[in-house]
Amino acid sequence: MIVGIGVDIVHVDRMKRWANVPGIIERYFHPDEIKDAEVRKSSVHLSLAARFAAKEALGKAFGTGLKGIKLKDIQVVSNHNGKPDVCVHGTAKAALEVSGATNIFISMTHERENAVAMVVLEK
Repeated sequence: MIVGIGVDIVHVDRMKRWANVPGIIERYFHPDEIKDAEVRKSSVHLSLAARFAAKEALGKAFGTGLKGIKLKDIQVVSNHNGKPDVCVHGTAKAALEVSGATNIFISMTHERENAVAMVVLEK
């Protein structure tokens, strides 16, 4: 049964601006997400924008937004084929438990200027 759906779009320029503000990337992204994005070299900002959109989409799927959730507690990972998945920690794990969801499905895409993510919660 689907218990939540969320979608979000992020303009890639936001990540470019954030990259020039000391500490902001580290505040919103799990250290492993930063490492994964940096491997992508020229598309690092696209990767971060897609991950940020995924975090926002998850908050929408919870039906609460991101109130009380630390963004670093939502970690977007990729499997060996590049398929994205979400790992939740701390405050995000608690929100998932409250939602009653047992599965998180995610899809992300990006182009030159925008990144989009969709999340479906299932139990």
